[in-house]
Amino acid sequence: MAAIPNSGQPKALIYAPTGRDALVAASLVNEAGATAVTAQDLPMFAALLDDDVAFGILTEEAVRSSDLKPIAAWISAQPSWSDLPFIVLTTRGGGPERNPAAARLSEVLANVTFLERPFHATSFISIARTALRGRLRQYQARAHLEALSEGERRLQGALAAGRLGAWELELFSMRLSASDTCKAIFGRGPNEEFTYPDLIASIHRDDRELVQTNLDWTIETGRDYSVEHRTIWPDGSLHWVEVHAQLYADRYGSAKKLVGVSSDATARKTTEENLRRLNESLEERVRERTGEVHAAHRSLLEEVAQREQAQEQLRHSQKMEAIGQLTGGVAHDFNNLLMVVLGNLELLGKHVTGDRKASRLVEGAVQGARRGAALTQRLLAFARRQDLQVKPVDLVELVSGMNDLLRRSVGSSVSIETRLLPGLQPALVDANQVELALLNLAVNARDAMPDGGVLSISLREEQVVGDAGDLDGGTYLVLSVTDNGSGMDAETLKKAVDPFFSTKELGKGTGLGLSMIHGLAVQLNGALRLTSKLGVGTTAELWLPATERRPEQPAETDLPLPQTASKLKILLVDDDTLIAMSSVEMLEDLGHEVVEANSGSQALELIRTGGHFDVMITDYSMPGMTGAQLAQAVRTIRPTLPIVLATGYADLPAGAEVDLPRLGKPYNQDQLAREIHKAMASDTDMPLKSAS
Repeated sequence: MAAIPNSGQPKALIYAPTGRDALVAASLVNEAGATAVTAQDLPMFAALLDDDVAFGILTEEAVRSSDLKPIAAWISAQPSWSDLPFIVLTTRGGGPERNPAAARLSEVLANVTFLERPFHATSFISIARTALRGRLRQYQARAHLEALSEGERRLQGALAAGRLGAWELELFSMRLSASDTCKAIFGRGPNEEFTYPDLIASIHRDDRELVQTNLDWTIETGRDYSVEHRTIWPDGSLHWVEVHAQLYADRYGSAKKLVGVSSDATARKTTEENLRRLNESLEERVRERTGEVHAAHRSLLEEVAQREQAQEQLRHSQKMEAIGQLTGGVAHDFNNLLMVVLGNLELLGKHVTGDRKASRLVEGAVQGARRGAALTQRLLAFARRQDLQVKPVDLVELVSGMNDLLRRSVGSSVSIETRLLPGLQPALVDANQVELALLNLAVNARDAMPDGGVLSISLREEQVVGDAGDLDGGTYLVLSVTDNGSGMDAETLKKAVDPFFSTKELGKGTGLGLSMIHGLAVQLNGALRLTSKLGVGTTAELWLPATERRPEQPAETDLPLPQTASKLKILLVDDDTLIAMSSVEMLEDLGHEVVEANSGSQALELIRTGGHFDVMITDYSMPGMTGAQLAQAVRTIRPTLPIVLATGYADLPAGAEVDLPRLGKPYNQDQLAREIHKAMASDTDMPLKSAS
């Protein structure tokens, strides 16, 4: 049996045993841009069918009375993304509308086009190219499905790394689905059955009412489900479990299912119990020392209280740091996947401009991916990895300029009062992120005043002397947002900045607003301070470091892009194959010549061996050699080579500071073109020119 040649071109499989049909078809297939592979008989044709075949060509008379079961079996077994196109050459008058045998082929082959002979060569080539384009779109769909599958795998890895057990409970049937990690938290093996009755039976009898009450409350109100309870393992041992979940409803608003995670809280509860016993022991010792004055007693108690407070702060800090590390890693990887999706959709949109339905579908996918990118920016802000443009900013001018936007956002039922003192120092912040934070605080205040109220916004300067815990000594601008709404109790206030925690109804909030503002404040060496009282209102204060530097004057215009882009030879360095593929397509679509390297060492070898390049674009986060290390090495060989550093992170590790243009991920084609132009224009020793 002949093997299909690996020419790098799409392959067309031909079975035309009569006359010169096979030679003619092979010649026309090559002209259509594919490699022709001819089968000697029908069994060989069926055996050569695989996912790499772009389309098949058959003559109707050669298969009219043949056994087509092997071909039909392969077609029915295709993966979901695949619908292999076939071209059937018929004799004059032998089309499916007049020929039952041809109609039978239509039923067997499914995706088939009939072409009556004799035909013009251009007709055959046109049909072949249409089939080829359709198959290539199927390959693109396969690549996207594989990318999504990889994202799912990474998410499962993140859950495993955090020792979180995933579970899902269908409320109508009370059918429980649990991951292996979740089963292990309840003392079950991965192959053991674990049903909802098993779960209820495992809960300590003194905690069952608590669990049921919280479950009923979540179903009734739509609020998040959160509970800690004891569980008895099959071996009789006692353990603690911490459970968090969200309620999902159908389109009619009826509760449909709970989706959540569980974690083993036994070690933490054991530590807390030991601390409680230690405190009880200390208190007992204090009571026994009756000979000491009352003031002295009031003083091992204050010490105990301070120790408890310090321990609680330490636990909270460790929890937030762990969540931040997990969130940042997942968000960064997902950010890379979104860049691949957006880049390919942008290029795909250019090829379907004449197809209104396809254009609408592409635009819908782009909007969805952009919403995902916005969510990852919030996650990166919480993990302190968002790219910030920190500059001196006049906060009085910033707040005043947002007046119209704030009034539209809170609506006519809420009045806004501002107290902006003149002569305040500038703050060292990212203006866009502060605007987003202020808008988030205003919307939160509006939601806390459903019947209307007053929103007060003020600015003042404060001096911090020494170390204030969450703030270093110095001058700060305090942006204060106060409402007279529903407020929060002490327990809710403790969780207010936790990620995904929300007091809003299901579907009306992500629970990332305050956590994003908290992450922003920490990145800016400031702090977010919340005070609230139930039924009175809430005050959110954003403490931002002041600076004596004056705000920069805005540039009149950015560097214009060249009207006629010259062809450049570009070295693209990225270890992620999907990102590299997408970026190469965007660059080639701009008219440039691209050489791809998948590691820093490979790129360095290309430059050392005398390869000429007009500009180098490199990812920062790569194994073995980072983009910053690569740039430093390249500078010793080609000091004048323009270099652009692409990254989704803001804070590079110590020693990695390099003076390079930054291209934030995910980026689109226009942003890519603009950064290349800026890098070339800023290098006075290398004017814009065509690649040699």
